[in-house]
Amino acid sequence: MPQTTITVNDIYLPLLENTSRVQILYGGSSSGKSVFKAQQCSLDLLAGGRNWLICRAVARTLRRSVINEIRKAITDAGLTEYFDINKSEGIITCKNGYQALFAGLDDVEKIKSITPEKGAITDVWIEEATEIQRDDVKQLLKRQRGGDEGIPKRLHMTFNPIYQSHWIYEDYFALNGWETDQTEHISPELSILKTWYIHNNFLTKQDVEGLLNEKDEYYRNVYTYGNWGVLGDVIFTNWRIEDLSEKQNQFDNRRNGLDFGFASHPAAISISHYDKTRKRIYIFGELYETGLTNDLLSEEARRMCGNERIIGDSAEPKSIAEMQQHGISIVGAKKGKDSITFGIDWLKQQEIIVDKRCVNHIEELQQYQWKKDANGNPVNPPKPVDRDNHLLDALRYAYEDDAVGRDADKLVDFA
Repeated sequence: MPQTTITVNDIYLPLLENTSRVQILYGGSSSGKSVFKAQQCSLDLLAGGRNWLICRAVARTLRRSVINEIRKAITDAGLTEYFDINKSEGIITCKNGYQALFAGLDDVEKIKSITPEKGAITDVWIEEATEIQRDDVKQLLKRQRGGDEGIPKRLHMTFNPIYQSHWIYEDYFALNGWETDQTEHISPELSILKTWYIHNNFLTKQDVEGLLNEKDEYYRNVYTYGNWGVLGDVIFTNWRIEDLSEKQNQFDNRRNGLDFGFASHPAAISISHYDKTRKRIYIFGELYETGLTNDLLSEEARRMCGNERIIGDSAEPKSIAEMQQHGISIVGAKKGKDSITFGIDWLKQQEIIVDKRCVNHIEELQQYQWKKDANGNPVNPPKPVDRDNHLLDALRYAYEDDAVGRDADKLVDFA
């Protein structure tokens, strides 16, 4: 193994030798969880004997997140000459033959066929593990069969904790007697470590100030301090998750909505099918991406929606006009009073079924809450928290005509 210098946050150093079957690293935003796992993966490949399979719920998110993180870890350690990084294929190969393989859980067939060139898959890392479903873990564990009996198999999960009723909390925390103020659990079968910003020695003063200045109680608990969130007055309860992959070819009454974004906020496209007779919405497609100029956004919209009509945020008429010039059939949502609560009320009267791959829809539905005053009471009139609701805004736009009818004097603003 070549000599290298790699700087790891102190709290994570013991994990380099951890052999627990399931290893959970969770906590606040900017605590260095993913950076450490990228470093650990790089060192394991270099040492030899281990192959890593790295997953997220959706394949396309891997290329702009985890692959870049591991490539950065390799570069920072001065080890680029020892690795071949094929980003398009989703493979990082060490010169000794051991590999990191990447796959999204939205491509079941690829997961089934993944095999490293040398040895077996010893480590599975699920980044943003709260995005996936319980059954996905069972499928991933099957990929770790075979190999050297002397090398313990490990399943790694990294995530921000989101909400306490999540299946990960139920299966790994509650069943093991996890206490509210607990930060660590270690056994041969399971290790859990909670970290937050104070454990990351590489944050700037500005980074820390940004985390400490969070005003929303839920987001401060989860993303600043890494606590399991307890959701209050959640807006949507009329929804569930299903695997819609075998039903999508039957969806012929589609609705498409778009919420514009660029730098700090993502552009969001929501695609669904409406069963009007049963008042049932099937959400089966989404785009959730920052950094898309309107020409690139138009390409994505054409790929996802073809020539179908899209209803977009009318607050950006220039963007709508530019997309129309690119041949996209997009119109702006109408304007009117109390449009947001009107649209929410209508959506609450429908049954909403979300494909398990639409992880950003799921996350927004899980967290969308009514706004509260300084005393913790709902504001009057009711108003939702205007945060992390890009796809839900797009969903409301998509059902504008269904919600208000087609009389022009009844149309309201869904912006």
